[in-house]
Amino acid sequence: MTTVSSNAAGSTSITDLMSTMNTKPVATTGVDDVEADTNKFMTLLVTQLKNQDPMNPLDNAQLTSQLAQLSTVTGINKLNTTLDSLKTSYQSSESLSATNMIGHGVLVEGNFVNVSAGKSIMGVNLATGADNVQVTVTDPVTGKDITTIDLGAQKAGVVPLTWDGMADGATTAVADGKYSFRVNATLAGKPLADATTLSFDSVSSVSTNATTGVKLNLPTKGAVTMDDIVQVL
Repeated sequence: MTTVSSNAAGSTSITDLMSTMNTKPVATTGVDDVEADTNKFMTLLVTQLKNQDPMNPLDNAQLTSQLAQLSTVTGINKLNTTLDSLKTSYQSSESLSATNMIGHGVLVEGNFVNVSAGKSIMGVNLATGADNVQVTVTDPVTGKDITTIDLGAQKAGVVPLTWDGMADGATTAVADGKYSFRVNATLAGKPLADATTLSFDSVSSVSTNATTGVKLNLPTKGAVTMDDIVQVL
């Protein structure tokens, strides 16, 4: 911008100009940030035009450049406002969807399986189809494998499965509690590294935070996001 001359007759001093640009906002005006920025820019431009040096006036190129800057800043501010509005709308929609999941069983990434009265649910996630899939359950106390479930050939995707709690060679189900398990998937005799285990849990409640977003609270897994849910059962 052209320098404002503080020596010209009737000119405004730099101190007066800064005071004009930095007046305290009135709480009752109701002017939004975009309009406030526009008004501030126009006030500065008009003040500059009134107090420009007659020997070095503001040329058309400078004026056009400053108006272009105003348009750019205004556009960015409007875009930010729109994005904030979309973010709020998305969080509200996500919160509503999450609330509808309360009480539902879900599969999430994990290697634990809870046994209750000889019943349990778990799953595996196969990024690649396999010609042989086996799930092995381990006793967390002894660290020994207690049973292996043969799933045979499986296509790529989520494979939910149940376990009756029976250990190999046992006549009664194992004690209720939390056990661990792992998956072994092979294709043409070679192990697949992209096969992962899924644990069963249930959605007990939903938490919403402006910073962290929507969280699903699971009794065993803890707080997870909507993206962490692999499958709803």
